[in-house]
Amino acid sequence: MKLFQRFDIDFDPDAMETYLSKHGRLFISAAVALLVLMGIVAVTVLGLALRGGEQTMVPNVVGKELTAALLELQAKELYPRIQLRYSNSATDKGTILEQDPRPGTIVKAGRRIRLVVSRGMVVDKVENYIGQNIDDVKIHLQTLFATASRPLLSLREPPLYKYSSEPAGTVLEQKPEPGTNIDGPTQLELVVSRGPENAMIKVPDVVGLPFADALERLRQAGVWFTCSSRPVENRENPGAVVSQLPAGQAVVAANTVVNLVIAEPASLPEETVFGIFAQNLPQYPYPLEIKLESISPSGERKRIFVGPCPGGDVTLPYQVERGSVLVLSVLNREVIRKTVE
Repeated sequence: MKLFQRFDIDFDPDAMETYLSKHGRLFISAAVALLVLMGIVAVTVLGLALRGGEQTMVPNVVGKELTAALLELQAKELYPRIQLRYSNSATDKGTILEQDPRPGTIVKAGRRIRLVVSRGMVVDKVENYIGQNIDDVKIHLQTLFATASRPLLSLREPPLYKYSSEPAGTVLEQKPEPGTNIDGPTQLELVVSRGPENAMIKVPDVVGLPFADALERLRQAGVWFTCSSRPVENRENPGAVVSQLPAGQAVVAANTVVNLVIAEPASLPEETVFGIFAQNLPQYPYPLEIKLESISPSGERKRIFVGPCPGGDVTLPYQVERGSVLVLSVLNREVIRKTVE
């Protein structure tokens, strides 16, 4: 009361009580009405938010030019998500190859439609492959058309091989010729070198060498080999080559196979195994690179041998931990794996 007297305000509590008793219901009714109105507004806004845009049907734009497809989507209040991909025809460049969702699907306005648009052909002319190694050509074509549904340029298998002074595996001729226009899927015919017909080589002398060193010496000389093993005799060095045929320094035809005999190691560390890995491969028109690796039980990977092989019998000595897996690959493609027991 002192506060009201200080500011010279005439405050009558009895009159205030009388006023509230007469108009209290009005205040309560107004407050309830305001709360109801706020609830109606909130429900309406929430319903509009959940319903979103109007529904519309996805048009069929496959095969149409990109600009025409975009106009159709815009008319339906739909938006594109564009991906580019090479195709097998130069004429469909800039046209729609695929769409998602499919035509006729009912979606909400504002939905994004995935469009796959053709970039045309990845190449439009035949490249010059003469002088390249055929294995490199194969890898190049596989990489070039990795994303195409059908390769635009493929190799005719098997290619034609003939003897030549060029290194084995070199492309000598091709058809179609370099620079030829590509109008659709085309087969590439190649003539490949077998190497010189009457090439001669000198066989290195590997008797007395540890078997790993002997194989490396033969690999460097371009000589293929077969291996066998037997127990150590007399004063032979365990794990070394004890005989070879043809003998060292002999001059022989380039396709001659040298037979090696290895003295088995006399003593090995615990859980270590020596043996000869044996596998028969198809005969190749020219030597292809093979690789023998070991994978230990702990997962460690080691190379045992890498070098050119004409095919046929593969016999490679190994000394690995028991339980290891031996993996043979040709041109980096796994052929077989065997577990060492």
